[in-house]
Amino acid sequence: MNTPPPHSIADLLLDAARHHPDQGFRYCPGPADGAYRDQGHAELLHEALRVLTGLRARGLRPRDEVVLVLERPQEFLTAFWAAVLGGFVPCPMAPLRGDRDRWAAQLAHVGSLLDGPLVVTTASLAAEMPAVDGLEVAELDALYGPAPAAPYADARAEDAAVLVLTSGSTGNSKAVVLSHANLLASMAAKNGHHRLTAADTTMNWVSFDHVAALLECHLLPLSVGCRQLHTQAPVILDEPLEFLRLISRHGVTMTFTPNFLLGQLNSSTDRLKSTGERLDLRGLRQIISGGEAVVRSTGESFLERFAPYGLAPGALWPAFGMTETCAGSVYSREFPEPAGAGAEFADLGTAVTGLRMRIVGPDDRPLAAGGVGELQFTGPMVTRGYHNDEAATRAAFTADGWFRSGDLGRVDGGRLALVGRSKDSVIINGVNYFSHELETALEELDGVAGSFVAAFPTRSAGSDTEELVVAFHCEAAEDDEAELYRVLTAVRSSVVMRWGLRPSLVLALPREAFPKTSLGKIQRALMRRRLESGAYDAVRDRLADLALRRLGGYTAPEGATERAVAEVFAELFEADPASISATANFFDLGGTSLDILRLRAKVARRLGIDALPVITVLTSPTVRALAARIGAAGGSAAREYDPVVSMQSGGDRTPLFCVHPGVGEVLVFVNLATYFAGDRPFHALRARGFNEGEKPFATFEQMVDSYVAAIRDRQPHGPYAVAGYSYGGAVAFEIAKVLRAAGERVDFVGSFNLPPHIKYRMEELDFVETAVNLALFLELIDKRQARELPGSLRGLPREEQVDRLMGLAPAARLAELDLDRAKFDAWAEVAARLTELGRDYEPSGTVPSMHVFYATPLRGTKQDWLDHELRRWDEHTTGPNRYVEVPGEHYTLMGRRHVAAFQSVLRRELDLALGDADRISVARAAAARPTTPQGANR
Repeated sequence: MNTPPPHSIADLLLDAARHHPDQGFRYCPGPADGAYRDQGHAELLHEALRVLTGLRARGLRPRDEVVLVLERPQEFLTAFWAAVLGGFVPCPMAPLRGDRDRWAAQLAHVGSLLDGPLVVTTASLAAEMPAVDGLEVAELDALYGPAPAAPYADARAEDAAVLVLTSGSTGNSKAVVLSHANLLASMAAKNGHHRLTAADTTMNWVSFDHVAALLECHLLPLSVGCRQLHTQAPVILDEPLEFLRLISRHGVTMTFTPNFLLGQLNSSTDRLKSTGERLDLRGLRQIISGGEAVVRSTGESFLERFAPYGLAPGALWPAFGMTETCAGSVYSREFPEPAGAGAEFADLGTAVTGLRMRIVGPDDRPLAAGGVGELQFTGPMVTRGYHNDEAATRAAFTADGWFRSGDLGRVDGGRLALVGRSKDSVIINGVNYFSHELETALEELDGVAGSFVAAFPTRSAGSDTEELVVAFHCEAAEDDEAELYRVLTAVRSSVVMRWGLRPSLVLALPREAFPKTSLGKIQRALMRRRLESGAYDAVRDRLADLALRRLGGYTAPEGATERAVAEVFAELFEADPASISATANFFDLGGTSLDILRLRAKVARRLGIDALPVITVLTSPTVRALAARIGAAGGSAAREYDPVVSMQSGGDRTPLFCVHPGVGEVLVFVNLATYFAGDRPFHALRARGFNEGEKPFATFEQMVDSYVAAIRDRQPHGPYAVAGYSYGGAVAFEIAKVLRAAGERVDFVGSFNLPPHIKYRMEELDFVETAVNLALFLELIDKRQARELPGSLRGLPREEQVDRLMGLAPAARLAELDLDRAKFDAWAEVAARLTELGRDYEPSGTVPSMHVFYATPLRGTKQDWLDHELRRWDEHTTGPNRYVEVPGEHYTLMGRRHVAAFQSVLRRELDLALGDADRISVARAAAARPTTPQGANR
């Protein structure tokens, strides 16, 4: 077949459609035994041309950038090729559903970096996407039109073909420029190792924002015309065995996966054997494993465990590549290599044809074979740099034009082995996290010494991926164990909320334990070596003992359910199961809102509880209490109404009682409460009406009296500290008045961003506004939708209003919250009833003072909000008030992005106001605490 060589990647699809019409794509949206859809190369080409018509109608011209926020493979590939055929430059981007603030920051950053590109997404993702000024969004379905007569724009080899965003957790991603020449050279060079033909079938499960998915698992097989099978990451991550089931059912011959999945598959073999399930892996010729180091023992175990299913002994290919080198560029076809026996990591083999690699010293001079230094590359598949970022491009290349990988390695006999990184990052489950981003955030925590924070990786023996270690210097007095424990918990919680992962170890170290260069830079690599040599073992043991004592010691779980829940807690908090007491409290262990969702999923898998209500976790947070609730009607048994949800029970200082906002729930306080661990008890007050058969409060006074009674049940006498978020600020004010009328001291009354006069705001809220605000609060819709929806919903029957809101909500978010239509309707009814109570509320009387924390309001400027609304608290106090600015907006001031800053301000104000009250509380606690006989076990 005399086919002229391609001069742009558009030719890859055109040639495949012309010469391999019977091959194409198989889309598998679910498990291996589920339905799938086939699509030929020519069909994809036709669909892409139809979308190209819509892109051109939007005014796009060749070399314009198009951001693709598309999760389903068929949708992504259609839009990707539409952009390529039009001469546009596609830029894949993953939606960041779990963190709307981070998603908004990333969208804004990419919008600026790419000079206002068009964003193509689906209708459902568009509904979730945060609104960013100046960013144009197009829904894919609306772009389809008739295929154009002039099919594609002629691109030059040196033109950018695709922009690939680098990892970046704070909206500072770089965009790697990969030209048509880069990609075509890479495809030819890769296949010098792969030897794919049209008879092969490849499989991809990684999202297309990852360069390996787009290049290794799409462009490479397309370049030879073979069949491609595409599924989505949740299919594999939720059940790792589906990776092999899909391979078996569809005759896959080549695929890709990071090392961590191999470890999960190794752990699944016993389950596979117990079911007697059959797999046929005889056709699988190669599994490319990259994205993170391949642990030699993991890979060897994988090959051994699945050999009985036909897996060839040489099927695993450890590989190395970067976005900047067009993904895979170094491959090992000889794993396990006999010469490497005893090494922890597999070596990575030889470079593809045309790519040169060298190892250099600090002066960029090449080292002799076997020398350890920085790995550098040059060749036709290496990027020319970063889009609109000259400084980053200059820093990435040496004076003689070699690309700096940032990795430390050695080359011996032409084979590459990595020994570390000169870049400051941690790779966990194939994802890069940059140390400096986390360190900067943690330095803002009170109690953490600035410039004495280090985030670095480690890898336990036999671990399938790297683990995160965070070391910091605590500014607490050496004998202040309560403050040390609080700061340890705050550091751990901040990592979870910022990165969505839990550090394997948090160390509080003295200043002299942080080795620094002459320029003051912490030597993380040296700290890692010290950790792995046992230098910090004594500190680790001391901190583990501190945590056990602060959590109240150890009580052995009893019965199968308690033991199962304890094991779930251990897995969730990455602890030894033997250390989890029956009295261990989810919140005292540092549980965040993310952890509640993970806990529910783990309990469901372990105990078969399909719908463990979130409120069950909130109201039964210990191992023993949660096990008892699970044992009673599967965790959903009704219990008598109690307004108080104790989110932190540790600490001897004055407890803080926080009243719910206008939606009545207390989930908003979960992340805030984690920062009070070991400091002072943190109790939230939840409205009545959520439980089955439970009636909402009939009057504002009834609500206040109920809360006062519950507070006094927990704390019979003052001094008291009460606060409320939004609507709850007025309730807290009334609680303080009732307590004071009973002769009690109330030393702290706080309002989080709401004035005393709430009546006018409540009068603006009909059921539609209330339901929409609730949906916004729960992150079921975004701010733009919240502004636009009331007008379109008002006038519809209530049932249809709720249906429309639920239809816009992301299914994943509804599942996280255990929320269905009936529950949302009931919740909206509670919120609507609270709104009604507020319409009749007129503030009167006084308290000595208020602490008013103000953020950006729902509308208007922050200064106007402060001057004309919030300062009206002065009318209801006999002394001066404190008005304290906090970051964020009304709905986000306690969200994951701002909660660390908010808690620091709040705790400072509490400490100032409650100095004398805290002394009284500590004395009471000491008097009530039983004395432990000398020598007794702790």
